[in-house]
Amino acid sequence: MPLSSLLRISSSRLALTAAQRSRRAVSTVTANGTKSLDSILIANRGEIALRVGRTAAQHGIRVTTLYTDPDSRSQHALSSPFAFNLGSVSAYLDGDRIIEIAKQEGCQGIHPGYGFLSENSAFARKCTEAGLVFIGPPWKAIEDMGDKSQSKKIMTDAGVPCVPGYHGQNQDPDFLEAEADKIKYPVLIKAIKGGGGKGMRIAQTKSDFQAQLQSAKSEAMNSFGDDHVLVEKYITTPRHIEVQVFADKHGNSVALGERDCSIQRRHQKILEESPAPHLPDATRKDIWAKARSAAVAVGYEGAGTVEFIFDNETGEFFFMEMNTRLQVEHPVTEMVTGQDLVHWQLMVAEGAKLPLTQEDVENYMATSGHAIEARIYAENPDQGFVPDSGTLLHVRTPKASEDVRIDAGFVQGDEVSAHYDPMIAKLIVRGSTRPEAIRKLAAALEEYEVAGPITNIEFLKTICRSPDFIAGNVETGYIEKHREELFTREAIDPEMLAQAALACLHHDAEPLSRKQASFEGASVGFGPGYQSRQISFADPTVGAKKDATFDVRVQQTGDHTFDVDVGAHHFKQVVSHRSPGSPVVTSFFPHTRLDTTVVRDEDTVSVFQRGAHYRLAIPRAKWMEKALGMKDVTNSVLAPMPCKVLRVEVQAGDLVEKDQPLVVIESMKMETVIRSPQKGTIAKVVHKQGDQCKSGTPLVEFTEEDAESSA
Repeated sequence: MPLSSLLRISSSRLALTAAQRSRRAVSTVTANGTKSLDSILIANRGEIALRVGRTAAQHGIRVTTLYTDPDSRSQHALSSPFAFNLGSVSAYLDGDRIIEIAKQEGCQGIHPGYGFLSENSAFARKCTEAGLVFIGPPWKAIEDMGDKSQSKKIMTDAGVPCVPGYHGQNQDPDFLEAEADKIKYPVLIKAIKGGGGKGMRIAQTKSDFQAQLQSAKSEAMNSFGDDHVLVEKYITTPRHIEVQVFADKHGNSVALGERDCSIQRRHQKILEESPAPHLPDATRKDIWAKARSAAVAVGYEGAGTVEFIFDNETGEFFFMEMNTRLQVEHPVTEMVTGQDLVHWQLMVAEGAKLPLTQEDVENYMATSGHAIEARIYAENPDQGFVPDSGTLLHVRTPKASEDVRIDAGFVQGDEVSAHYDPMIAKLIVRGSTRPEAIRKLAAALEEYEVAGPITNIEFLKTICRSPDFIAGNVETGYIEKHREELFTREAIDPEMLAQAALACLHHDAEPLSRKQASFEGASVGFGPGYQSRQISFADPTVGAKKDATFDVRVQQTGDHTFDVDVGAHHFKQVVSHRSPGSPVVTSFFPHTRLDTTVVRDEDTVSVFQRGAHYRLAIPRAKWMEKALGMKDVTNSVLAPMPCKVLRVEVQAGDLVEKDQPLVVIESMKMETVIRSPQKGTIAKVVHKQGDQCKSGTPLVEFTEEDAESSA
């Protein structure tokens, strides 16, 4: 048979299959008008797509997934045989295309996850009009709660207390400043369509109101396509407490406890826990009741989170916003309620009643203990938590159990893209008490190893050791108020430097075919015979200009024995070995045994030892930099991450002060102000507005005189 005929037959079979799928979708409508979901499309990516897919598969529901070009080899794209490429980076927002794919695949419903289209009322409405079940609340509830001004009015009418502020339509900058003057500073400027901390700024005084307003509006327009903002009183010692609510189509609603999400950076959460520490029981029950009133007031169905600001000084709480979707931190609630909230979403979407009453929930939670979630991000806490990206060269996770859960979107070898949110995973632990949960979290974090992009794991460990956090004395300004404690660097461990040097030597002695990465360019030769070698490392977060270079001398004294000198520390007859291809170096020092994981990434060495992660740099000689054509950037301000230049605030010849804004960049939908590290004169603005820059690219150059004076 000719190939053309075979192709025509295949096409007709495909068309028949699509038609059969459509008829199958229609046939799932039950007698009472609800729909049974046996095939859904997940309109999201990463860990939430995988998490929804797991629950769906457990209940016999076929899953269709979506991906874009940068995500073509991502875990969620590979998790289902029914996977479709949307194309460009931003195509996760192409609601019409997503609905078209769902219908072609015979899906009965669409689960939006969180972010992207999850709180897009127009998309939810289009799903309904297309005959698809939107696995979330009614589109009108999303619309009402998505507009922060409208939501405040609804909550006020329902008797839910709201923060004083201006929530109207007048967006004239002078008018908004006048409203801020009435409220009294500090004030919070917040995008009405906002979420995830985007489009949110704090004006501490009248003098900085307009600059913060401009920044909030710009980020809001960039993230949500709407620059309207509201202005509210900023509570100086607030806690962020939110209540997980669920409602069904039969008028039932429950509050599944509360979560304290006060440990934040950039107005985004990094630690969440349930129950909230030191919350009086009467207040706890009251805040649950107000959250249920909020859900009823908006005609809610499905999963939602009612967020409150709790004033530590007065004990009052105020409605902040309602997130009309599943939250990133929903596993915390699952840990303390014993429920699968995605399964609840599917049941409600099918028209079933809630499986538990409020009394059932409260009885279970009375003995369920305490849970904490830590978000593992590719970001650099030492540089203002700017996002990072790159290949995950090495990943080792804690062992999962009933009390330790990991929701991850990446595995070793995956690429953390600069195009999307930098969250790598969520680590969730449970203990019978809060102190036990914190201990379990600290222990699990010590087992977590990630090499490649910089992560916040070490910073999370520091928080777990912070006395005020352990005592439960938390607030949203915790990180800034404890900055000196949380960002104090511990002394470099000489044994760690010894292990790093020994790893370099073992690697150099290994046959080339077995090497995982090249150490070329570093003085780590391991030539014939028992020779002495000096290996230099530097602290990449400080730089060699501040005498942060460490020299390690290694003398081989036998086939597997070495004398290692690290400054004033002398380690004699160290027995050391490493299995071929393994990153783990095992060494027997005279006083202890060390098992150390060492991973090389170009000029950076990651060392994991006894629950701590150290990053070391291998300095390149000046002659090598010239040979490689590398430009001297000692007098430049560099892009901290892949980014787009949004605004340039200076020009050549300007005299600037330390901390003065130089350039505003955008990465992963987040604006960052790049400030001057010194007082000096601008020699050159390297990139203009709209330019795309790689990480490490010079943005602004200072005069040579300024570079010399700051050295």
